[in-house]
Amino acid sequence: MTSKARRSALGRGLEAILQSPDTDITSKDISGNYVVGAIANIAIAKIETNPFQPRNDFEEEALNELVESIREQGIIQPITVRKLGYDRYQVISGERRLRAAKAAGLEDVPCYIRVANDEQMLELALIENTHREDLNSIEIAISYQRLIEECNLTQEALSQKVSKKRSTVANYLRLLKLPAEVQLAIRDGSISMGQARNFINIQSHQDQLTLLQEIISQGLNVREVEQKVRDINKPRR
Repeated sequence: MTSKARRSALGRGLEAILQSPDTDITSKDISGNYVVGAIANIAIAKIETNPFQPRNDFEEEALNELVESIREQGIIQPITVRKLGYDRYQVISGERRLRAAKAAGLEDVPCYIRVANDEQMLELALIENTHREDLNSIEIAISYQRLIEECNLTQEALSQKVSKKRSTVANYLRLLKLPAEVQLAIRDGSISMGQARNFINIQSHQDQLTLLQEIISQGLNVREVEQKVRDINKPRR
């Protein structure tokens, strides 16, 4: 996905904070000199991680690749931070880049400095999280659920913020109603979201687990799973 396409995929709530001049304080450095559109190099030691970051684990192999890239090319896309106080900052987006930069031995990183309160920080982190390419369906569903519960959003408002159809948002949220075994299989990549959606139409927990094993052991595709569900739901003599 190109950088332009990725920007257009961002939710309106995220764009409003990251692109609004009202929340941009990079135009003034700490000495009082105005440098419009400047990007400040900030010491990594002065930047805190985002406590609202919904992702606690970062894939080690991908992170190591980013570390090597930063050693060779440096940081191409600046990290976005908010100012907490004098010489103290907190990551809004780009925590993975910050970790990789630290591992690569960098002492400072290029940053956009923005203004955001705690509620906006949570919303920003969750919305950004839902647009990550390496996110599985359960992680996206959990982020959607947190946005609804912790930011007091309706499904309609959420769909607008993440630039998705309401039906798409609803389909993700339904995954959280599935048994834990099925959710783990989705998270681990053993079954796809298309396969998993069929489990919602099965009432029996045991039937769900039996189908899960058949999908994994037999390598059933989505159409075959749909047929299995129809067979399960046929009236039994």
